[in-house]
Amino acid sequence: MTLKQSLLLVSLILTSNLFAQEKQPSDIFWETLTSHCGKAYKGHLALPENDEAFGGKELVMHVRSCSDNEIKVPFFVGEDRSRTWVFTKKDGIITLKHDHRHEDGSEDAVTQYGGTASNMGKGDIQFFPADPHTQQLIPAAATNVWWVTLDDTTFTYNLRRLGRDSVFKVVMDITKPIATPEAPWGWKD
Repeated sequence: MTLKQSLLLVSLILTSNLFAQEKQPSDIFWETLTSHCGKAYKGHLALPENDEAFGGKELVMHVRSCSDNEIKVPFFVGEDRSRTWVFTKKDGIITLKHDHRHEDGSEDAVTQYGGTASNMGKGDIQFFPADPHTQQLIPAAATNVWWVTLDDTTFTYNLRRLGRDSVFKVVMDITKPIATPEAPWGWKD
């Protein structure tokens, strides 16, 4: 083997190792969210500004539970601790589900809705179109698209129902952790 061939071979091996080690966008998103495990943050309702269910209430998220394939993020609206965002990852694809509970811990009739990303997304944003379970459970939500953005300063939870002009958007400041809140309703450690 000539010196030129040897250098070419070494170059190919090094280049292939670099590509093999490159992280998928969904893995970057997952690792960023996991880096906040155990921390809680306050936020605010950005859209719609005058929503009667969320407007003017303290909004808190708590990245409470993290594993290799599941992250649970309780989301509190004032004293209401009924909501948990559940992210799962399988084969590099992330799913977002909404776990809704009553104060006694029992499941709400409208729970476990959400969607699965159609691809690996980007490291700072993931989209979740409504899945078949959601379409059956909540027919009006058949065109829902949720998306979550995550960067060094903010976590945003967004919802848009295609065909409507309105957008729901919660912005959480992830630069200032707060004291961890109580467990969400129905939480079992």
